[in-house]
Amino acid sequence: MRVFITRPENEARRWVAELRQRGIDALSFPLIAILPAARTEPLRQSWGSLAGYRAVMFVSGNAVRHFFSQRPVGMAWPPQTRAWTTGGGTSGALLEAGIAGSLVDSPPPQSAQFDSEALWQQVAKQVTAGDAVLIVRGGDASGQPAGRDWLADQLAAAGARVDTIVAYVRGIPELDASQVASARGGATDGVWLLSSSQAVAHLQSLLPSQDWHAARAVATHPRIAHAARRAGFGVVCESRPSVEAVVAALESFG
Repeated sequence: MRVFITRPENEARRWVAELRQRGIDALSFPLIAILPAARTEPLRQSWGSLAGYRAVMFVSGNAVRHFFSQRPVGMAWPPQTRAWTTGGGTSGALLEAGIAGSLVDSPPPQSAQFDSEALWQQVAKQVTAGDAVLIVRGGDASGQPAGRDWLADQLAAAGARVDTIVAYVRGIPELDASQVASARGGATDGVWLLSSSQAVAHLQSLLPSQDWHAARAVATHPRIAHAARRAGFGVVCESRPSVEAVVAALESFG
């Protein structure tokens, strides 16, 4: 059983290493290409106004890395500004960037899901009318913010001002002939680890005529599972996005 890891390249490599240590034949197969934002000056300028925000929400580890890559020399993170994330990987990226753990808010490790809804349960009481929150996220090919607006809607309903900044671009990767052949083989005898609905959409775009009814998938969120089923995956197992949970899901395939 070969497992296709579809996360962006940096994350895929880590997952491949973790799964191979557990005896699983894992293959890095990124379905989202991470590229720098076309305009980086807004990122550098935003560092000067961080102290005016109640919190900065980072949608991913890539958001952290690209945002901090534009930090002006000598500029420190303001001690009164919280850093929000939806998962442990992004929290780890913040710690690696030098942010104190006491400033980081994210869903607890035992959460059923690691998403905006779970994060909001942790941070809603921090927000009062008139606060400002900055959301650091990815953008589409044109550089426009991409992703869900659910958290921004909750913040606006609470009377907060929401600003958004694009730290990187999420694009569709290019596949060579060997990757196409590998993916077609995985449509019949592989398992796809899906951690993004966008990855599912990219897979359909890259192999538009492929039949996925014999394919199996592990999806790390119900929304992603829904996207996989709509794409035609024959067997879709939902899992929490931790290595242990994913391994258990993979083992359930036998």
